[in-house]
Amino acid sequence: MEKQMLSSHGVGYETYMRDHDVRMNVEMKREKEYKKSQDLVQELEGKVINHL
Repeated sequence: MEKQMLSSHGVGYETYMRDHDVRMNVEMKREKEYKKSQDLVQELEGKVINHL
């Protein structure tokens, strides 16, 4: 988990757990990435439906 956190967000898990501001920044980034992925899924689903 430590390596994934470090490579994905540039901070270690200990820092993430200890520093509230770091944690909030990581979680806001995760939320933004999640919303972006959901938009992409909807776009792709629309394309598939339009081609049926």
